[in-house]
Amino acid sequence: MRLRSLALALCLLGSTPLALAADTKVVNTQTGKLQVKTIAQGLKNPWGLAFLPDGRMLVTERPGTMRIVSADGKLGAPLNGVPDVVARGQGGLLDVVLAPDFATSNKIYFSYSEPADKSKGEKGNSTAVSVATLKGNALENVTRVFSQKPKVDSSAHFGSRLVWAPDGTLFITLGDRYSEKDKAQTLDNHQGKVVRINADGTVPADNPFVKTPGALPEIWSYGHRNVQGAAIHPQTQKLWTGEHGPQGGDELNIDEAGKNYGWPVITYGENYGGGKIGEGTHKAGMEQPTYKWVPSIATVGFIFYTGDKFPQWQNNILLTSLREQTFVRLQLDGDKVVKEERLLKKEVGERLRHVVQGPDGLVYLISDESNGKIYQLSPL
Repeated sequence: MRLRSLALALCLLGSTPLALAADTKVVNTQTGKLQVKTIAQGLKNPWGLAFLPDGRMLVTERPGTMRIVSADGKLGAPLNGVPDVVARGQGGLLDVVLAPDFATSNKIYFSYSEPADKSKGEKGNSTAVSVATLKGNALENVTRVFSQKPKVDSSAHFGSRLVWAPDGTLFITLGDRYSEKDKAQTLDNHQGKVVRINADGTVPADNPFVKTPGALPEIWSYGHRNVQGAAIHPQTQKLWTGEHGPQGGDELNIDEAGKNYGWPVITYGENYGGGKIGEGTHKAGMEQPTYKWVPSIATVGFIFYTGDKFPQWQNNILLTSLREQTFVRLQLDGDKVVKEERLLKKEVGERLRHVVQGPDGLVYLISDESNGKIYQLSPL
Protein backbone atom coordinates (compact mmCIF):
# COMPACT_ATOMS: atom_id res chain seq x y z
CA MET A 1 0.00 0.00 0.00
CA ARG A 2 2.82 2.39 0.85
CA LEU A 3 4.55 1.70 -2.46
CA ARG A 4 1.30 2.26 -4.32
CA SER A 5 0.77 5.58 -2.47
CA LEU A 6 4.32 6.65 -3.24
CA ALA A 7 3.89 5.81 -6.93
CA LEU A 8 0.65 7.78 -7.02
CA ALA A 9 2.32 10.80 -5.37
CA LEU A 10 5.23 10.74 -7.85
CA CYS A 11 2.78 10.49 -10.73
CA LEU A 12 0.84 13.49 -9.48
CA LEU A 13 4.01 15.52 -8.99
CA GLY A 14 4.86 15.03 -12.66
CA SER A 15 1.37 15.58 -13.98
CA THR A 16 0.55 18.35 -16.42
CA PRO A 17 -2.01 20.21 -14.24
CA LEU A 18 0.47 20.67 -11.37
CA ALA A 19 3.29 21.69 -13.75
CA LEU A 20 1.00 24.17 -15.45
CA ALA A 21 -0.03 25.64 -12.12
CA ALA A 22 3.61 26.22 -11.22
CA ASP A 23 4.22 28.03 -14.52
CA THR A 24 1.07 30.16 -14.53
CA LYS A 25 0.18 33.28 -12.56
CA VAL A 26 -2.97 35.38 -12.45
CA VAL A 27 -2.56 39.15 -12.37
CA ASN A 28 -5.19 41.81 -11.65
CA THR A 29 -5.06 44.72 -14.11
CA GLN A 30 -7.10 47.85 -14.73
CA THR A 31 -8.82 46.02 -17.60
CA GLY A 32 -9.46 42.65 -15.94
CA LYS A 33 -7.58 39.52 -14.95
CA LEU A 34 -4.52 38.41 -16.89
CA GLN A 35 -2.97 34.96 -17.06
CA VAL A 36 0.84 34.87 -17.35
CA LYS A 37 2.15 31.51 -18.46
CA THR A 38 5.78 30.45 -18.92
CA ILE A 39 5.86 28.58 -22.21
CA ALA A 40 9.64 28.24 -22.68
CA GLN A 41 12.80 28.64 -20.65
CA GLY A 42 16.50 27.88 -20.85
CA LEU A 43 17.25 30.59 -23.42
CA LYS A 44 20.50 32.54 -23.07
CA ASN A 45 19.69 36.26 -22.90
CA PRO A 46 17.11 36.23 -25.71
CA TRP A 47 16.87 39.53 -27.59
CA GLY A 48 14.54 39.16 -30.58
CA LEU A 49 11.51 37.00 -31.37
CA ALA A 50 9.58 36.57 -34.60
CA PHE A 51 6.67 34.21 -35.19
CA LEU A 52 6.90 31.86 -38.15
CA PRO A 53 3.69 31.27 -40.15
CA ASP A 54 3.19 27.84 -38.55
CA GLY A 55 3.23 29.25 -34.99
CA ARG A 56 6.83 28.37 -34.13
CA MET A 57 9.08 31.14 -32.84
CA LEU A 58 12.42 32.26 -34.20
CA VAL A 59 14.48 33.55 -31.27
CA THR A 60 17.89 35.22 -31.12
CA GLU A 61 20.18 34.80 -28.11
CA ARG A 62 22.68 37.56 -27.43
CA PRO A 63 25.72 35.24 -27.05
CA GLY A 64 25.39 34.49 -30.78
CA THR A 65 22.87 31.73 -31.34
CA MET A 66 19.52 31.66 -33.09
CA ARG A 67 17.05 28.84 -32.62
CA ILE A 68 13.47 27.83 -33.35
CA VAL A 69 11.17 27.31 -30.38
CA SER A 70 8.09 25.14 -30.93
CA ALA A 71 4.62 26.44 -30.08
CA ASP A 72 4.65 24.28 -26.95
CA GLY A 73 8.01 25.69 -25.81
CA LYS A 74 10.55 23.08 -26.90
CA LEU A 75 13.92 24.64 -27.76
CA GLY A 76 15.41 23.58 -31.07
CA ALA A 77 19.14 23.22 -31.68
CA PRO A 78 21.06 26.38 -32.63
CA LEU A 79 20.74 27.22 -36.32
CA ASN A 80 23.77 26.73 -38.51
CA GLY A 81 25.11 29.60 -40.59
CA VAL A 82 24.81 32.48 -38.10
CA PRO A 83 27.74 34.87 -38.68
CA ASP A 84 30.29 35.70 -35.99
CA VAL A 85 29.20 38.35 -33.52
CA VAL A 86 30.92 40.40 -30.83
CA ALA A 87 29.22 38.93 -27.77
CA ARG A 88 30.49 41.47 -25.26
CA GLY A 89 28.55 43.80 -22.98
CA GLN A 90 25.35 44.79 -24.77
CA GLY A 91 26.61 43.36 -28.03
CA GLY A 92 25.83 40.06 -29.68
CA LEU A 93 23.05 38.64 -31.82
CA LEU A 94 20.16 41.08 -31.51
CA ASP A 95 16.86 41.57 -33.37
CA VAL A 96 15.19 39.37 -35.99
CA VAL A 97 12.23 39.94 -38.35
CA LEU A 98 10.73 37.99 -41.22
CA ALA A 99 10.90 39.48 -44.70
CA PRO A 100 7.53 40.83 -45.89
CA ASP A 101 7.54 38.10 -48.56
CA PHE A 102 8.68 35.35 -46.19
CA ALA A 103 5.85 33.03 -47.30
CA THR A 104 7.51 32.70 -50.70
CA SER A 105 11.15 33.70 -50.06
CA ASN A 106 11.84 32.20 -46.60
CA LYS A 107 14.07 35.22 -45.96
CA ILE A 108 14.76 36.69 -42.55
CA TYR A 109 16.62 39.85 -41.50
CA PHE A 110 18.64 40.06 -38.30
CA SER A 111 20.91 42.55 -36.55
CA TYR A 112 24.09 41.91 -34.60
CA SER A 113 27.31 43.47 -33.37
CA GLU A 114 29.73 42.89 -36.19
CA PRO A 115 33.47 42.40 -35.58
CA ALA A 116 35.99 44.44 -37.51
CA ASP A 117 37.42 43.04 -40.72
CA LYS A 118 41.10 43.16 -39.85
CA SER A 119 42.07 42.35 -43.43
CA LYS A 120 40.66 45.76 -44.34
CA GLY A 121 42.44 47.50 -41.47
CA GLU A 122 39.24 47.93 -39.47
CA LYS A 123 39.14 48.16 -35.66
CA GLY A 124 36.30 47.89 -33.17
CA ASN A 125 32.76 46.75 -33.95
CA SER A 126 29.42 48.09 -35.13
CA THR A 127 25.78 47.18 -35.61
CA ALA A 128 25.15 45.29 -38.84
CA VAL A 129 22.10 43.77 -40.51
CA SER A 130 22.09 40.70 -42.73
CA VAL A 131 19.47 38.85 -44.76
CA ALA A 132 19.44 35.07 -45.05
CA THR A 133 17.26 32.24 -46.27
CA LEU A 134 15.89 30.03 -43.50
CA LYS A 135 16.09 26.44 -44.70
CA GLY A 136 15.50 23.65 -42.20
CA ASN A 137 17.77 24.33 -39.26
CA ALA A 138 20.20 26.54 -41.11
CA LEU A 139 20.68 30.02 -42.54
CA GLU A 140 21.78 30.03 -46.16
CA ASN A 141 22.96 32.79 -48.51
CA VAL A 142 23.74 35.15 -45.62
CA THR A 143 24.26 38.62 -47.09
CA ARG A 144 25.03 41.81 -45.18
CA VAL A 145 22.77 44.69 -46.21
CA PHE A 146 23.90 47.33 -43.71
CA SER A 147 26.89 48.10 -41.51
CA GLN A 148 27.08 51.06 -39.14
CA LYS A 149 29.93 53.47 -39.84
CA PRO A 150 32.41 53.96 -38.35
CA LYS A 151 33.27 50.97 -36.19
CA VAL A 152 34.03 51.79 -32.55
CA ASP A 153 35.80 49.90 -29.78
CA SER A 154 32.80 49.79 -27.47
CA SER A 155 30.53 47.17 -25.92
CA ALA A 156 27.53 49.47 -25.46
CA HIS A 157 24.61 51.15 -27.25
CA PHE A 158 24.01 49.09 -30.37
CA GLY A 159 20.35 50.10 -30.73
CA SER A 160 19.29 47.43 -33.20
CA ARG A 161 15.50 47.22 -33.48
CA LEU A 162 14.28 46.33 -36.99
CA VAL A 163 10.90 47.52 -38.32
CA TRP A 164 9.36 47.23 -41.78
CA ALA A 165 7.71 50.39 -43.09
CA PRO A 166 4.42 50.10 -45.01
CA ASP A 167 6.28 50.86 -48.26
CA GLY A 168 8.62 47.87 -47.82
CA THR A 169 11.65 49.81 -46.64
CA LEU A 170 13.45 48.76 -43.46
CA PHE A 171 14.06 51.00 -40.44
CA ILE A 172 17.14 50.15 -38.35
CA THR A 173 17.64 51.86 -34.99
CA LEU A 174 21.19 52.57 -33.87
CA GLY A 175 22.90 53.66 -30.67
CA ASP A 176 25.54 56.31 -30.12
CA ARG A 177 28.01 53.63 -28.90
CA TYR A 178 28.20 55.47 -25.54
CA SER A 179 31.69 56.89 -26.02
CA GLU A 180 30.69 58.61 -29.26
CA LYS A 181 27.57 60.45 -28.09
CA ASP A 182 28.54 63.82 -29.60
CA LYS A 183 28.51 62.22 -33.07
CA ALA A 184 24.74 61.75 -32.71
CA GLN A 185 24.48 65.40 -33.80
CA THR A 186 26.51 65.12 -37.02
CA LEU A 187 25.44 63.48 -40.27
CA ASP A 188 28.76 62.02 -41.43
CA ASN A 189 28.32 58.87 -39.34
CA HIS A 190 25.64 56.40 -38.17
CA GLN A 191 26.11 56.88 -34.42
CA GLY A 192 22.85 57.77 -32.65
CA LYS A 193 20.76 57.53 -35.79
CA VAL A 194 17.72 55.80 -37.21
CA VAL A 195 18.45 54.67 -40.77
CA ARG A 196 16.18 53.53 -43.58
CA ILE A 197 17.20 51.19 -46.38
CA ASN A 198 15.57 49.16 -49.13
CA ALA A 199 15.29 45.42 -48.61
CA ASP A 200 18.39 44.86 -50.77
CA GLY A 201 20.46 47.35 -48.79
CA THR A 202 20.27 50.21 -51.28
CA VAL A 203 19.22 53.70 -50.22
CA PRO A 204 15.66 54.92 -50.86
CA ALA A 205 15.71 57.93 -53.17
CA ASP A 206 13.40 59.90 -50.86
CA ASN A 207 15.53 59.59 -47.71
CA PRO A 208 15.87 63.08 -46.17
CA PHE A 209 19.64 63.55 -46.49
CA VAL A 210 20.28 61.89 -49.86
CA LYS A 211 21.21 65.24 -51.41
CA THR A 212 22.90 66.77 -48.34
CA PRO A 213 26.66 67.16 -48.91
CA GLY A 214 28.70 65.14 -46.41
CA ALA A 215 25.70 63.29 -44.96
CA LEU A 216 25.36 59.52 -45.03
CA PRO A 217 22.34 58.85 -47.24
CA GLU A 218 20.89 56.03 -45.10
CA ILE A 219 20.08 58.45 -42.25
CA TRP A 220 16.38 58.96 -41.47
CA SER A 221 16.62 60.86 -38.15
CA TYR A 222 19.37 61.80 -35.71
CA GLY A 223 20.15 62.99 -32.19
CA HIS A 224 19.40 59.63 -30.56
CA ARG A 225 21.09 57.92 -27.61
CA ASN A 226 20.16 54.24 -27.81
CA VAL A 227 16.93 53.35 -29.59
CA GLN A 228 16.01 49.79 -28.64
CA GLY A 229 12.30 49.94 -29.40
CA ALA A 230 10.42 50.81 -32.59
CA ALA A 231 7.00 50.17 -34.11
CA ILE A 232 4.70 51.48 -36.83
CA HIS A 233 1.48 53.13 -35.60
CA PRO A 234 -1.39 51.05 -37.04
CA GLN A 235 -3.53 54.08 -37.94
CA THR A 236 -1.12 56.88 -38.88
CA GLN A 237 1.51 54.47 -40.31
CA LYS A 238 4.21 56.65 -38.70
CA LEU A 239 7.33 55.29 -37.08
CA TRP A 240 7.51 55.53 -33.28
CA THR A 241 10.79 54.88 -31.47
CA GLY A 242 11.73 54.22 -27.86
CA GLU A 243 14.85 55.91 -26.54
CA HIS A 244 16.73 54.23 -23.72
CA GLY A 245 17.95 57.22 -21.69
CA PRO A 246 20.74 57.56 -19.12
CA GLN A 247 19.80 58.10 -15.45
CA GLY A 248 16.36 59.38 -16.43
CA GLY A 249 15.11 60.58 -19.77
CA ASP A 250 13.68 57.49 -21.44
CA GLU A 251 11.59 58.72 -24.36
CA LEU A 252 8.91 57.77 -26.84
CA ASN A 253 9.19 59.72 -30.07
CA ILE A 254 7.23 60.00 -33.29
CA ASP A 255 10.25 59.55 -35.49
CA GLU A 256 9.98 61.67 -38.62
CA ALA A 257 12.26 62.12 -41.60
CA GLY A 258 15.16 64.52 -41.14
CA LYS A 259 14.35 65.56 -37.58
CA ASN A 260 16.81 66.06 -34.73
CA TYR A 261 15.79 64.43 -31.42
CA GLY A 262 18.31 66.34 -29.36
CA TRP A 263 20.75 63.92 -27.77
CA PRO A 264 23.14 64.82 -26.17
CA VAL A 265 22.39 68.55 -26.40
CA ILE A 266 18.98 68.25 -24.73
CA THR A 267 17.73 65.48 -22.48
CA TYR A 268 15.60 64.87 -19.40
CA GLY A 269 18.27 62.53 -18.06
CA GLU A 270 21.48 63.10 -16.16
CA ASN A 271 24.87 61.46 -15.94
CA TYR A 272 25.11 58.23 -13.98
CA GLY A 273 25.84 59.27 -10.42
CA GLY A 274 24.42 62.72 -11.11
CA GLY A 275 25.45 65.72 -13.18
CA LYS A 276 23.96 67.71 -16.04
CA ILE A 277 24.15 66.55 -19.65
CA GLY A 278 24.13 69.09 -22.47
CA GLU A 279 22.27 72.40 -22.38
CA GLY A 280 18.97 71.50 -20.74
CA THR A 281 15.65 70.03 -21.88
CA HIS A 282 14.64 72.34 -24.77
CA LYS A 283 16.33 73.91 -27.76
CA ALA A 284 15.00 75.36 -31.00
CA GLY A 285 15.17 72.90 -33.87
CA MET A 286 15.21 69.86 -31.59
CA GLU A 287 12.20 67.66 -30.98
CA GLN A 288 10.45 67.07 -27.66
CA PRO A 289 9.49 63.51 -26.74
CA THR A 290 5.89 62.41 -27.06
CA TYR A 291 6.26 60.76 -23.65
CA LYS A 292 9.11 60.42 -21.15
CA TRP A 293 10.13 58.58 -17.99
CA VAL A 294 12.08 60.32 -15.24
CA PRO A 295 13.66 58.40 -13.58
CA SER A 296 14.50 55.89 -16.28
CA ILE A 297 12.74 52.52 -16.40
CA ALA A 298 15.15 51.35 -19.16
CA THR A 299 12.64 51.02 -22.00
CA VAL A 300 13.32 48.48 -24.72
CA GLY A 301 10.90 46.71 -27.09
CA PHE A 302 7.31 47.81 -27.68
CA ILE A 303 4.35 47.22 -30.00
CA PHE A 304 0.98 48.72 -30.80
CA TYR A 305 -1.54 46.03 -29.90
CA THR A 306 -3.97 45.28 -32.76
CA GLY A 307 -5.34 41.83 -31.84
CA ASP A 308 -8.81 40.81 -30.73
CA LYS A 309 -8.00 38.90 -27.53
CA PHE A 310 -7.60 42.10 -25.49
CA PRO A 311 -10.27 44.45 -26.90
CA GLN A 312 -9.58 47.07 -24.21
CA TRP A 313 -5.93 47.19 -25.30
CA GLN A 314 -6.71 48.03 -28.93
CA ASN A 315 -4.05 50.44 -30.27
CA ASN A 316 -2.43 50.71 -26.83
CA ILE A 317 1.36 50.64 -26.64
CA LEU A 318 2.67 47.55 -24.84
CA LEU A 319 6.25 48.08 -23.70
CA THR A 320 8.94 46.24 -21.77
CA SER A 321 11.60 47.55 -19.41
CA LEU A 322 14.87 46.20 -18.11
CA ARG A 323 15.71 48.20 -14.99
CA GLU A 324 12.19 48.29 -13.56
CA GLN A 325 11.41 44.73 -14.71
CA THR A 326 7.93 45.81 -15.76
CA PHE A 327 5.45 45.32 -18.57
CA VAL A 328 3.92 48.70 -19.36
CA ARG A 329 0.59 49.50 -21.02
CA LEU A 330 0.17 53.00 -22.42
CA GLN A 331 -3.30 54.19 -23.42
CA LEU A 332 -3.36 56.76 -26.21
CA ASP A 333 -5.64 59.58 -27.24
CA GLY A 334 -4.43 60.34 -30.73
CA ASP A 335 -0.68 60.81 -30.39
CA LYS A 336 -0.80 61.55 -26.64
CA VAL A 337 -0.31 59.06 -23.83
CA VAL A 338 -3.17 59.56 -21.37
CA LYS A 339 -2.67 56.61 -19.00
CA GLU A 340 0.20 54.36 -17.92
CA GLU A 341 -0.18 51.01 -16.19
CA ARG A 342 2.82 49.02 -14.94
CA LEU A 343 2.49 45.26 -14.49
CA LEU A 344 4.38 42.03 -13.69
CA LYS A 345 7.23 43.37 -11.55
CA LYS A 346 6.03 41.33 -8.58
CA GLU A 347 4.70 38.34 -10.51
CA VAL A 348 7.65 37.92 -12.92
CA GLY A 349 10.48 40.07 -11.54
CA GLU A 350 12.81 39.74 -14.51
CA ARG A 351 14.38 42.09 -17.03
CA LEU A 352 11.89 42.08 -19.88
CA ARG A 353 13.58 42.59 -23.25
CA HIS A 354 10.81 42.54 -25.85
CA VAL A 355 7.09 42.10 -26.49
CA VAL A 356 5.49 40.53 -29.58
CA GLN A 357 1.88 40.03 -30.63
CA GLY A 358 1.35 36.43 -31.65
CA PRO A 359 -0.71 35.28 -34.65
CA ASP A 360 -3.26 34.07 -32.09
CA GLY A 361 -3.77 37.63 -30.81
CA LEU A 362 -2.08 36.85 -27.48
CA VAL A 363 0.92 38.75 -26.17
CA TYR A 364 4.38 37.22 -25.72
CA LEU A 365 7.29 38.55 -23.65
CA ILE A 366 10.94 37.51 -23.51
CA SER A 367 13.16 38.00 -20.47
CA ASP A 368 16.78 39.10 -20.73
CA GLU A 369 18.23 36.56 -18.32
CA SER A 370 20.84 33.79 -18.50
CA ASN A 371 17.85 31.45 -18.08
CA GLY A 372 15.68 33.50 -20.40
CA LYS A 373 12.00 32.72 -20.69
CA ILE A 374 9.11 33.28 -23.06
CA TYR A 375 5.87 34.32 -21.35
CA GLN A 376 2.41 34.18 -22.86
CA LEU A 377 -0.20 36.69 -21.69
CA SER A 378 -3.87 35.81 -22.12
CA PRO A 379 -7.11 37.27 -20.72
CA LEU A 380 -9.19 35.46 -18.10
